[in-house]
Amino acid sequence: MSLWSDLHDHRGRLIHKWAQYFPAYERHFARFRNTAASVLEIGVGEGGSLQMWRRYFGPMARLTGIDIDPKCAAYGEYNTQVRIGDQTDAAFLDAVMNEIGPVQIIIDDGSHLMPHVRRTFDLLYHHRLFDPNGIYVVEDLHTAYWPEFGGGLRRPGSFMELAKTHIDELHAAHTRGALAPTPFTAATMSIHVYDSMVIYERGRRPRNVSIMADEKGTRAVQILVNSGSTPPVPLPNSD
Repeated sequence: MSLWSDLHDHRGRLIHKWAQYFPAYERHFARFRNTAASVLEIGVGEGGSLQMWRRYFGPMARLTGIDIDPKCAAYGEYNTQVRIGDQTDAAFLDAVMNEIGPVQIIIDDGSHLMPHVRRTFDLLYHHRLFDPNGIYVVEDLHTAYWPEFGGGLRRPGSFMELAKTHIDELHAAHTRGALAPTPFTAATMSIHVYDSMVIYERGRRPRNVSIMADEKGTRAVQILVNSGSTPPVPLPNSD
């Protein structure tokens, strides 16, 4: 893995990441390498991760860090900028998105406080300048189980509990009317849960069509028309 090797070769500013993140980074970010992707990282820390992302994504990528600590403003480099502000400030986040959008990747490595993480997600996930095929990453979600961060096992209001409701929303069309599809349903292709991290992949959802293929060819068997309680409607063979 190039990022893992890069971490061990790094001699710049401090990088602090969990080892289990690196396979997930490689899996979800690879398609954006050596492109003009706009990457927004919330939480700059000592600035090392911005240096890591610069090497990984390549010279065409546009990197932006957000932090509440004014000292982080000094960590800007070539095609890398840092904006100082609060990750829960709607006007600030909107201004940053207007400046750098459309954004392909958002990484929340900020305060890790549950109210902050949830509000930032609410403000950015459906933002008009977040790429419809973009990736949203929430890191260090072990804090969702720690009371000092507003978390706790199955505690209402934690981001992990929100992620569980997102799984239901992803499957809303299959609930036979128990849960109406939401904007999240329409905008989200998949949810990936890793140790301490949740990754959302946005994308246009394909139609809910059940398909069979055999010696007769490929054919649509049934289609889920809506989220009502009626069974899916059988369709004639499409071949």
